[in-house]
Amino acid sequence: MSTAATTTATTPPATIETGPAGRGRVTTAYRWEVTKLAAQARARVTLAVCLAAPFVFVVLLDRQDRLPKDTLYGRWLHASGFATPLLILGFAAQWVFPLLTSLVAGDIFASEDQHGTWKTILTRSHSRTQIFWAKTLAAATFAALVLAVLAVSCLAAGVLLVGHQPLESLSGTLLPPGRAAELVLAAWASALLPLLGFTALGIMLSVLTRSSPAGIVGPIILGLLMQLYAFLNGADTIRHLLLVTPFDAWHGLLAAHPYYGQLDQGALVSAGYITSCLAVAYLALRRRDITGG
Repeated sequence: MSTAATTTATTPPATIETGPAGRGRVTTAYRWEVTKLAAQARARVTLAVCLAAPFVFVVLLDRQDRLPKDTLYGRWLHASGFATPLLILGFAAQWVFPLLTSLVAGDIFASEDQHGTWKTILTRSHSRTQIFWAKTLAAATFAALVLAVLAVSCLAAGVLLVGHQPLESLSGTLLPPGRAAELVLAAWASALLPLLGFTALGIMLSVLTRSSPAGIVGPIILGLLMQLYAFLNGADTIRHLLLVTPFDAWHGLLAAHPYYGQLDQGALVSAGYITSCLAVAYLALRRRDITGG
């Protein structure tokens, strides 16, 4: 018997899963999950829509005589191109973000149940833990990519089609173009953590329900319910614990004297959702009888 064969035969299973080789297999599984996502028409179409939709939005608004002045930065749409990404950011938080991330997160586990492929992927020297984290990281990567593409596209659409005029801050002061661009990108970056919170929520529903429709639609419905509660001026304590609230934390960045309390609180709330949802999903997957069907 060769030395390599002897080493493989005598290595405890726990060492295989938690040692360097186990981490390597997580990376391998992650690359495979990303490759599968790249091959899906749904993922490619979603990114294409995120790239093109802001330009269509600006063109359509340019033909309108009436601006959405009752929305934040709506009255500035024709005055500064930097108002466009901020208006879209406020609108996207209502239901677009939960939809975009759940298209993958809500399906990434349930699709294995739908196609009956759990037994196949778990016999490729990958444990449930490794598969779970590979799929979770792939879903998080897609969410971050969607946010980045949409942010850059919105900023480009505003600047190219409207212009790079100074932007008025929420305190009434004018921001020069360079500073305005920095704050716009920072505002979009602040949406990453709550977006990952909805990603974790979609993953949890995907694992628990074993249904792609439930995993995709569930976060959207929950997000709308949270928005409705916030719109009806519910109790502040509960409203600050909703996952949609951190999407508005960027308002503090656009003040003359920026304040970051809402960003810090939003980060903690988002981290709580991410941790709790992933913990529930992980435990449910670990305890599932996959060999039985």
